[in-house]
Amino acid sequence: MVNSITLLGDTQVVRRVRGIFAGLTPQLIAWVFALDLTAIGVSAVLVLTGWGLGNPYAVVGLALVAWYGERGHITLRATVRGPFTVSISLLPAIAAAVLFGPLAAMTVFGVSAIGLPYPIVGRFSYLGSRALTGALAAGAVVGVESMMDPGIGRSVVAATCAALVAFVADAGFASVAFTLRGFGRWSDAARDSLPIIAASVPFYSSVVAILAVSYQHVSGWTLALFFAPAIAAQRWFLLYQEQRRLADDLQGANSQLRAANLSFAKGLIATLDARDRYTAGHSAAVAIYARDIAARMDLEVAQQELAHLCGLVHDIGKIGLPAGLLEKPGALTLDERREMQRHSEIGEGILAKVDTYAEIAGVVRHHHERVDGQGYPDGLCGGEIPLLARIIAVADAYNAMTSDRPYRDAMPSRVARLRLAQAVETQFDTSVVAAFEAILASSGEDYRLARGPDFQLTPDSSQSLSEQPAAVALSAS
Repeated sequence: MVNSITLLGDTQVVRRVRGIFAGLTPQLIAWVFALDLTAIGVSAVLVLTGWGLGNPYAVVGLALVAWYGERGHITLRATVRGPFTVSISLLPAIAAAVLFGPLAAMTVFGVSAIGLPYPIVGRFSYLGSRALTGALAAGAVVGVESMMDPGIGRSVVAATCAALVAFVADAGFASVAFTLRGFGRWSDAARDSLPIIAASVPFYSSVVAILAVSYQHVSGWTLALFFAPAIAAQRWFLLYQEQRRLADDLQGANSQLRAANLSFAKGLIATLDARDRYTAGHSAAVAIYARDIAARMDLEVAQQELAHLCGLVHDIGKIGLPAGLLEKPGALTLDERREMQRHSEIGEGILAKVDTYAEIAGVVRHHHERVDGQGYPDGLCGGEIPLLARIIAVADAYNAMTSDRPYRDAMPSRVARLRLAQAVETQFDTSVVAAFEAILASSGEDYRLARGPDFQLTPDSSQSLSEQPAAVALSAS
């Protein structure tokens, strides 16, 4: 007995019917009815004209493969309102079309739609479109057979034509439904299908051709060989989809991490610049110079980005120095200089507390080493010093020389460049100085003196340290 218990002024039956047709446009409903009525009509004509299933046991086996394959979908396009997907269930239907005719192909395709987790209207739409796709593929086979003599060549051509027609028809039906459901344009969905068609038709036609020849000329039991490539193809689709999803997720995570690292570093530097007005902007300049030197030396893009980040935070240890030391207007005493030299170790201690900053912490520690071993804090020499630390050393020294300090005026760029050249193989790495000189020689005065908007931290970097997304303990311990 129909349940017609009234619920909030309506009946459950009516509510269920309304739920089935909710969000459906008249055009979509008409499309579904047209598909199903056409499929029913074609099936009736085939039965009346003497077409049968051929080998019912073989058709059942192919139908089971199609049903299983339909549960392995690959997403071609993800939209706000839904995905555009394909599956490998075409493969057993193409085999049925080549071996057993249109009615068998329609049956195999129809079974693939049973039990799908779609609304009832979607399942009817899928059933009709898939059955017609099978009929069209089998029609192509009938056309080939009418024009060619029996043999291996005819089987190969029939399999190729059936595969091509099946994929094009399936993509066409899916694209129309994609558009009628409001997910996007028909042309977009069809364009996304082209790579799948181009990659799948040669594979599918080859597998089906081998299967058809084996079935017709060797033994009917060779049909069992179909199951292995069918399942393997399904796994290929699923692995491809998962690999693409993981790659997209990884790319997004890396982008977010780079943005967080840069935001965090700029927040630290904003804190340091607020304390010492004489060195404000120094870290941003060193970062740009270091990045450009790394690019000139043909380092990988990741190393160029790392050089920029290291340049931003190379002096962060200065926020752990005693009050008044940075702000002292005159030259430092010997004890004060020794205290100032601790900033590279303090910086390493700060950055080492951040999981993703381990390599940066090492560069910060060693950016005052000298190639002759007379630097600090560890007295490393030559190749013992990390390359990025050697790059930071040159960029740091140059910008310091060309900037005003409480105890001296800025040097002209040409004088600072001469000082760098004089210190190669003692304080600085020759290759780094040569790369930087090539950059400076071809640059304008604004670049040489770190002037202009490119050398300013972005406005959002003026946030206080407590507002940054990452949290670290700013201590020297």
